[in-house]
Amino acid sequence: MAGQRSMVKPTNKIVLDSQNMHIQTCKIETATTMYAGRLVKTGTNDDDIVVNTAAGAATGWLGYEQTTKKHRPATVDTIYLANAQAAVLNGSGMVIVGSLALGQNVTKGARLVAAAAGELTAATAITATVPSGATAVTSSSAQPAMTMAGGLPTQGIVVAIAEESMDASAAAKDILVRSLI
Repeated sequence: MAGQRSMVKPTNKIVLDSQNMHIQTCKIETATTMYAGRLVKTGTNDDDIVVNTAAGAATGWLGYEQTTKKHRPATVDTIYLANAQAAVLNGSGMVIVGSLALGQNVTKGARLVAAAAGELTAATAITATVPSGATAVTSSSAQPAMTMAGGLPTQGIVVAIAEESMDASAAAKDILVRSLI
């Protein structure tokens, strides 16, 4: 079919499709689990980044090939060093290689949210409990009120859509995702 592209993971790169990609350069404040393709968030200062946490407010994806060679690790699988000036990528629609957290098994099209260490986990459905009792509800005005507190679900926002099925039951694995941030 015309216009379709094969979804093959790039070699020693993390970006497959850079449509709508925005690049910022930020300083890595703490190097712990700072691998290319991981979600990052703002550190102490606006130009600092740290690895994102579960349900954290991710500001983007840690880039690789967009980072200058002086600050870039040897491979996409090598950790960044503290104080490196690294590319942070964001943009809805770009396809990148992220990291699916250990214990996850997702199918193509699955919605993904932030997990610990900048990785991804499957989003779960939001559920609400409706109060119940022995009294029959006879009108809509007598219906108990349902409220949801806060602006975000407990897992945070959906940050990506899986572009391939992936089973990370035994170990965390690279996964092609379409960014929503």
